[in-house]
Amino acid sequence: MQIGKARTATTEICIAVADAVEVRGRDLCGDLMGRLSFTAYFYLLLTGREPTEDQRYFLDLLLVAIAEHGMMPTVQAARMTLASDPNALQGALAAGVLGCGPVILGTSELCGALLLKARARVTEGGDADEVVLELAREIREAGGKAPGFGHPVHRPLDPRAERILELADQRGVSGPHVDLARRMREAVAQVWGKQLVLNVSMPIAAVLLDLDFPPAFLKAIPLLARTGGLLAHLAEEQQNPIGFVLAGHAEAAVSYGANNRT
Repeated sequence: MQIGKARTATTEICIAVADAVEVRGRDLCGDLMGRLSFTAYFYLLLTGREPTEDQRYFLDLLLVAIAEHGMMPTVQAARMTLASDPNALQGALAAGVLGCGPVILGTSELCGALLLKARARVTEGGDADEVVLELAREIREAGGKAPGFGHPVHRPLDPRAERILELADQRGVSGPHVDLARRMREAVAQVWGKQLVLNVSMPIAAVLLDLDFPPAFLKAIPLLARTGGLLAHLAEEQQNPIGFVLAGHAEAAVSYGANNRT
């Protein structure tokens, strides 16, 4: 049964033949291998273009910034899965990646959408400070949380966020989206009545947008980064198994209440 409209299936990413592989119109073995870093190759895969030096630099920077953040729930899920089946490395990795959502991995995608909305209103003639204040009020009045603000560990500042902004300034890539992110910090403090931590997600989105990264990057980069961190934990789990220790502590920490027994 045909679902949707009939169309010709095409791809512009890759074709493999008996003696060659072509990626985005380039010879993998004769051109890309040995010339591009994986970071630059990832950019090429997603966009069809090779990155500028600033794009490559900040893509590297952001991948390093968020690849690892300790024994997060996603890491625990991955390690316990590998403990249950030591041969299922791919399954354990998948278990960790499946939990990489906005609560655990950050809200870069939501931050990007907010910054793009703010930028559109400013472009239409709005005052930047008034625009971000209005958006912050809209979020608060709707009962939402400001994406890119707050952190359970890093207080009063998220050192990763501050370092990204510092380097963006140093390298001269801070543009309108970084400016709006900074203004949003003050707007959120005013609307919420207290200074909330600007976490790493907002600078990630702001810098990527100022460097003309496609919006798809805003979620793809955290996923790629955290995959590297998960693989490191799984490699350690193979040498130093703690998955069942984590599971045991989790079970011991939860009390059982049979309130519905008859």
